[in-house]
Amino acid sequence: MFTGIVVTTGILFERRSIEDDLSIAVEAEIDIGTACPGESVSVGGVCLTIIRVEGSRLWFDVSSETLGCTRLGELVKGNKINLEPAMPASGRYGGHLVSGHIDGLGSLEKRKESARSVTMVFSCSNALSPYVAKKGSICLDGVSLTVNQVIDDGDRFRFEVNIIPHTLLETTLGNLEIGHQVHIEVDQLARYVERIMTCNKG
Repeated sequence: MFTGIVVTTGILFERRSIEDDLSIAVEAEIDIGTACPGESVSVGGVCLTIIRVEGSRLWFDVSSETLGCTRLGELVKGNKINLEPAMPASGRYGGHLVSGHIDGLGSLEKRKESARSVTMVFSCSNALSPYVAKKGSICLDGVSLTVNQVIDDGDRFRFEVNIIPHTLLETTLGNLEIGHQVHIEVDQLARYVERIMTCNKG
């Protein structure tokens, strides 16, 4: 389990295809703690298991299932990635509960300077619209954010978030340009509410 508070970023320095799967290696910019094989790390918002550690370098296997619902397969050597180790039981919830299970991809449609921050509007599949609400939580590329606005319009759903200076500097969100895609994980509570309502209808 994660909180959406990025600890550091890493650089992809190796990728290797193994049949239909992928093996990647990421070099963290700072020490992320006592990382060891078997532990989970949020890599760009995707929960992956460490299979090898050499200093600040972490190796992960990415299954074909994960490749099919994320953009990890599109990463190339030198790409920057947000990293967050799993939260310990004694840890603090700095953001919101994040599982690292991606619900879909979103595209950046608008980016506007707003004082020292940046307002961003993303579009995604309408299938995610029931799970996103104004002032609710959402996770983009592993970063916990608050939704400013939701826009139901045509065949694409849109939502707006505000990125503060610290987040712009310390995560990959500051480097996003129009058309870039992000991993989206909706709020877990919204998933369960929708499931309960669906079951009650039956």
